[in-house]
Amino acid sequence: MKEITTKLLVIGAGPGGYVCAIRAGQLGIDTVIVDAGRPGGTCLTVGCIPSKALIHAADEYFMARRMADGGNRLGISVASPAIDLGKTMDWKDGIVGRLTSGVTGLLQKARVKIVHGRARFRDGKTVEVTTETGDQLIRAENIVIATGSEPVALPNLPFGGNVISSTEALALRRVPERLVVVGGGYIGLELGTAFAKLGSQVSVVEATPRVLPQYDAELVRPVLRRLKELGVRVLTETSAKGLDSDGQGLMVEAGGATETITADKILVTVGRKPRMEGWGYEELDLDRTGRFLRIDERCRTSMRGIYAIGDVTGEPMLAHRAMAQGEMVAEIVAGQKRSWDKRAIPAVCFTDPEIVGVGLSPDEARATGVEIKTGVFPFSANGRAMTTAWEDGFVRAVARSDNHVVLGLHAVGQGVSELAAGFSLAIEMGARLEDVAETTHAHPTRGEAIQEAALMALGHALHL
Repeated sequence: MKEITTKLLVIGAGPGGYVCAIRAGQLGIDTVIVDAGRPGGTCLTVGCIPSKALIHAADEYFMARRMADGGNRLGISVASPAIDLGKTMDWKDGIVGRLTSGVTGLLQKARVKIVHGRARFRDGKTVEVTTETGDQLIRAENIVIATGSEPVALPNLPFGGNVISSTEALALRRVPERLVVVGGGYIGLELGTAFAKLGSQVSVVEATPRVLPQYDAELVRPVLRRLKELGVRVLTETSAKGLDSDGQGLMVEAGGATETITADKILVTVGRKPRMEGWGYEELDLDRTGRFLRIDERCRTSMRGIYAIGDVTGEPMLAHRAMAQGEMVAEIVAGQKRSWDKRAIPAVCFTDPEIVGVGLSPDEARATGVEIKTGVFPFSANGRAMTTAWEDGFVRAVARSDNHVVLGLHAVGQGVSELAAGFSLAIEMGARLEDVAETTHAHPTRGEAIQEAALMALGHALHL
């Protein structure tokens, strides 16, 4: 068996793993990265990037349909728009291919050794990798676990046939006439909204009292209005019981009453779980928090020399969180002093309209025992929003009453995901309301609403 000895071994080439390996290579650390799939992991190949490509195509097609129906206010008309989902998927696959090739090139540039295969722990310093050309043994001083997560299946709705996960939904070659989405979290609503715009008759089944429970009701309200406009049926406090007798419909139950919803495809998006099977974790003594690996503020596990980053360590399961953790761990291995601060992690939901939030919501801030100030500025009073004909939504600022330190920034509206960086920077730097209010924001932009929200919290908004 071929043996490799290295300073750092990264298991998993998703966003966290490949960023960790690239940064380690830049720092001159002898680094090996192992993954059985293409570099980029779930996010790049069957998650973040493909879903945003589909969402963009759906938006473009929906706008064309509105123009054909005379339902727009811009004076633009088109005739007979059509969608070839196969071509859309080919375009999406081309983007994925370019990005995975780019990641491979970056790893090579950083002089990271790439091993394609499935890794399995022998002990805390040794990993056996099964490759197409035979087994390899890798001995490492430091190991980073970045194995990611996978969709959760329901016992009464196992994946297969018409029951699909987000992975299969992002590879469909035809638009399903009727789509049922089980799970009203951000993945389900993002994809459900996209397929509704592509022409599917969409129903969302959610067991809890409301969809998007990770966001407060004020932020979710514009999304619910939009879903209603798109004809999406949202069923809350409703349980998915399983397929009907002929497998062509989903049986649901609400308040003791049952119903069968006919469906061509049933998309199950009830969450994700860490990839823990088949990696040889039984050979290690790693502490866990529930089903996730427990880590400290430096992403260290309970075993010396073993770190864990990304989805395998729990919520929030976000690619940019994994990337930040991966970069930090590489620098720690290089001897630098770093620690992990999760307060400034942005959470973005690419629904219609989009939602973005960084820091604490008003209720979360009050729960800490401090008095707060809030300011909400609507996009209906923002000039740039008016010129796009998409005025729904707002920006909200949450700050301490005593010293005006900003505790949270949130927005819902068209394209507000692009405000995430500014929100994170304000929280990261400990900005006060006055800092935000006195920063010159370009006009006309949606970003002006950030300044106005801060001014509103201070009691003197200029344009409202």
